[in-house]
Amino acid sequence: MKKCGFLICGLWLLQAALGFGQVNFTRGEELLMQNKPKEAVVYLENSIADDPAHVKAFLYLGIVYEQLNRTDEAIAAYRKILDRAGNLTANVANNLGNAYFQKGNTDYAEQFYSRALDVDGVYSPAYLGRANTRVKAGALRNAVVDYELYLSLEPRTPQRSEIERLIAFIRSEFAAEERRKLLAEEEARAEAERRQRLLDEVAASLQSVSDSSQGLSSGAEHVEGYEGEFELE
Repeated sequence: MKKCGFLICGLWLLQAALGFGQVNFTRGEELLMQNKPKEAVVYLENSIADDPAHVKAFLYLGIVYEQLNRTDEAIAAYRKILDRAGNLTANVANNLGNAYFQKGNTDYAEQFYSRALDVDGVYSPAYLGRANTRVKAGALRNAVVDYELYLSLEPRTPQRSEIERLIAFIRSEFAAEERRKLLAEEEARAEAERRQRLLDEVAASLQSVSDSSQGLSSGAEHVEGYEGEFELE
C-alpha cells in the first residue's frame, strides 16, 4: 500500500508540475503576443523549469531573449531544442540564423538558414534571412537568387518594392563591373598594342642602322688577293 501511495503521490506531483508549467507557458505566451518580453521572460523560464521538454516554451523564450538583446541566451535556448524540435525545426533553425546574423557571424547564420531550408524548402523567412546574410558577406549573386525565391513564395510581402530595388541595384552593379572589366581589358589591349608598336619601331630603327653600317664596312670584311712580290725597304 505504501508503494502504491508513493506512486500515486509521485504521479500527482508530476501532473501538478506539468499543470503549473502549462499555466506559466500560457501566461508567457500571452505576454509575448502582447509584445511584453520583460514580463513574459519570467513565465517562460518557469515553464521550462517545470517542464524541460516543452519545445515551444524554449522557442518562445529564445524569441523573448532576442527581443531583450540577450542574444547569447537566445542561441543557447534554441540549440537546446534544435535536434528535438520536430515540426518546429525549420522555425528554430531560422531563429538561430537570425541570432547569429545579429551577432555578425555570417558563416553560422547562413549555415542555420540553410538547415531550415533543408528541412522545409518553402520556409520563406529563411530565404530572406540567407539573402540578407549573403549581402553582408558579399556573395551578391547568391543573394539575388534567394531574394527572388523569397518573392516567389511571398509575392505580397510589404518589403517587395524594397527587395526589388535592392535586386535592381545589385544587378546594375554587376553590369557596371562588367563594363569596367571590358573597358580595362580594352585599355590593356590598346596599351599592349602601343608598346608592341614602339618595340617594333625601335627594332626597325636599330635594324636600319645595322644595315647602313654593314654597307660602309663591307670592303674590310675579307682579304683581297695580291699578285706580285713584296719589296722590303
